[in-house]
Amino acid sequence: MEHRNMCLIYWCGLLLILITDSTSAARDTIFPNQTLKNGDTIVSANEIFELGFFSFKNSSFLYLGIWYKKVSPRTYVWVANREVPLLDASSILKLNDKGDLQLLSVSNTQVWTSQSTKLVTNSSPVAQLLDSGNLVIRDDISSNLIWQSFDHPGDTWLPGMKIGVDRLTGRNWNLTSWKTDDNPSVGSNTVLMNTNGYPQLYNMRHESSFQQRIGYWNGLGFSGALGIGLKNLYTFDFVLNEKEIYSRFSLINSTSLTRMILNPEGNFLLFVWSDTGHIWQLYLAPLMDACDQYGFCGPYGICSINNAPPCSCFEGFEPKLPEEWSVADWSNGCKSKMYLTPEKGHNFTKFSNLKLPDSQNSWFNRSMSLEECENVCASNVSCTAFANTNIRGVKSGCLTWSGELTDIREAPQGDVSGQDIYIKMANLKVIRELKPGTKKKSHLKVILPIVSTVVMLSFALTLYSWRKKNSYNKALVNKDQKQDPDLRYFSLNEVVKATSNFSINNKLGQGGFGAVYKGVLEEGGEIAVKRLSKTSKQGIVEFQNEVICIAKLQHRNLVKLLGCCVQGEEMMLIYEYMPNKSLDFFLFDENNSMLLDWPQRYHIINGIARGLVYLHQDSRLRIIHRDLKASNILLDSNMNPKISDFGLARMFKEYETEANTNHVVGTLGYISPEYAANGLFSLKSDVFSFGVLVLEIVSGKKNRGFSHQDHHDNLLGHAWRLYKEGKPHELVDVALGDSWTASEVLQSIHVGLSCVQQNADYRPSMSSVVHMLGGEGALPPPKQPGFLTEMTKPEVDSTLIMSKSPVSINKVTITQLDAR
Repeated sequence: MEHRNMCLIYWCGLLLILITDSTSAARDTIFPNQTLKNGDTIVSANEIFELGFFSFKNSSFLYLGIWYKKVSPRTYVWVANREVPLLDASSILKLNDKGDLQLLSVSNTQVWTSQSTKLVTNSSPVAQLLDSGNLVIRDDISSNLIWQSFDHPGDTWLPGMKIGVDRLTGRNWNLTSWKTDDNPSVGSNTVLMNTNGYPQLYNMRHESSFQQRIGYWNGLGFSGALGIGLKNLYTFDFVLNEKEIYSRFSLINSTSLTRMILNPEGNFLLFVWSDTGHIWQLYLAPLMDACDQYGFCGPYGICSINNAPPCSCFEGFEPKLPEEWSVADWSNGCKSKMYLTPEKGHNFTKFSNLKLPDSQNSWFNRSMSLEECENVCASNVSCTAFANTNIRGVKSGCLTWSGELTDIREAPQGDVSGQDIYIKMANLKVIRELKPGTKKKSHLKVILPIVSTVVMLSFALTLYSWRKKNSYNKALVNKDQKQDPDLRYFSLNEVVKATSNFSINNKLGQGGFGAVYKGVLEEGGEIAVKRLSKTSKQGIVEFQNEVICIAKLQHRNLVKLLGCCVQGEEMMLIYEYMPNKSLDFFLFDENNSMLLDWPQRYHIINGIARGLVYLHQDSRLRIIHRDLKASNILLDSNMNPKISDFGLARMFKEYETEANTNHVVGTLGYISPEYAANGLFSLKSDVFSFGVLVLEIVSGKKNRGFSHQDHHDNLLGHAWRLYKEGKPHELVDVALGDSWTASEVLQSIHVGLSCVQQNADYRPSMSSVVHMLGGEGALPPPKQPGFLTEMTKPEVDSTLIMSKSPVSINKVTITQLDAR
């Protein structure tokens, strides 16, 4: 009998344990006076989210938070006591009879409470964690909502969560960044709904100065903000009524784990969890480049990240302070060319595909037609522009501005949220009548110098073909010196002495242009001498091109041209000497690659990017390099990268963005698809070459000649495969060992793939790249790269010169080999 009783007790105890464990595993609710201790958790019904206590590595602070149950490493979406961490692991969470959640220390001191403002109708409140990630407190009988965590957002915007204003209670639903990645206290960045004028979202810093304006909802997206519109992943709602103003997004596929986050650096990003790669993949970054800086081009200025410089004025307007625009300060914007008065008349000029101006000083009516809106603006002296509020389907609504129009940009490529605006302007016919002949004169100012330059260059080339006399050569160089006093003329005797009569021991390398020698000047200082070979068929043009281009450029990431030597048949360029040779010397050598750790490689990537921004945007000339490659990146004594060899560079005028040629130049593996196939080159051609360089720097492999046992793709195709499979880290050079930082490497791979996209329009500008590498922005997910496979066999010489026949992908290209 005793034995049977013992067995009964045993089995009952075991059953009780099983029931308890099962109940605990599925528990999503906290009942009144029930406590949650450190180590206990509650889990939402479908095990998507989990709530409990946590602490960061190497920290004794304890927090109560919500995280994704099945995501590793743990990703937190909400923290209760973010400003007051717990110091005692014995602290507990409790739900009292009034419907308040309380965090209590070991001494029963209240550290945090939900502080519900709604009265409980009975004594049966319950707290429940939902599959949306929302922690709610309800009346257990009536199911009335008492409190919810979604009303108190942190740094994460989850599907179903509101960002906006409750007009009845005055509550603001704002996102606030963490202070650091392991400190959830409130940081310096906030995403909020500004309700002055027509409501719009802002990303603000330090609570006072605007950082970025996401824009207002126009039915398809937030005006001009990349990607926040109708997608196959999610949809947005915008609600504006007498009770509340808010925006929220919902998932089309409810099983997808998706979150928007405002990180400590102020970047506003949307991530989607990849089950295959087990990583958070960046889906979009609505704010991504310099044009997203608030008021970057000032009043009536339009920012276009695809132009250099990025700022321009609306038609009928001109820079307010031209001297500031000449030094790339556009903050004061533009002014009308003619004062607008009712007596002189006005018209409305339509401008399309824009992120519309800041709507703080605006008036709106969401039921008016566009025609009614025009009448309202025309009859209001202070009205400066009008537009629709809703561009989805049949356009509707009226939005008018008063005062200056600020923070305008071209909508990003491929985005649907750009829209039309109608700006009130003085009659342009009056302007032209007041300034007769202006256009003709401006054309003459442009044409005459160009014609003069062409004539002079033609004359110089003709004289050279007749074996121009030494006296003429000196006069030509002296003339250049007067224009650029920093360009020194070296005598042949000086160069001969410096290089020990071009000793073979001083020879650094040989290329299509000729040989390169190291030299030491009598007054001290090392130089590199690029000597034009007498048999070179391309050196004369390249010599002139390089003198014209690089002599006018000064940047820490461009090699410095010290001078030249022209005497008899000798033509030489004199550069600063780079003791660490070129990037390819380290990158593609099995032994030398181990000398180049990740911090150095990341430094080189950033330096090259800054040099290209200078060439494309910030220099006095807009220059496309056209031959960016590892051998043309020189390294100084501190391993700082210097872009070199401007023999193939092309100068663009301010209004030019692309050009076409039937004489394609460049190097196999680095040349862009549109240039190889159609002879079309632009700033985005250099961007493509930069992207190839980045992937080569990360992997330590050449794009051209790359091979893999599982496929026949080149390096670009291989990187694309790994990215799609969620394994981009496998691209990392094994020579790096453990020196690489995951975030920097993944960011670099993302940048590289974004730069080598097949469609040039999708490639970012170099200024966007610099911002992303600096942690100040982000790029959207890349699309398929161009040239996924080798175009020619690796053994074919990559220094062929293409003839002036129609361009073919089968005949890609072509510059001299450069050794340093």
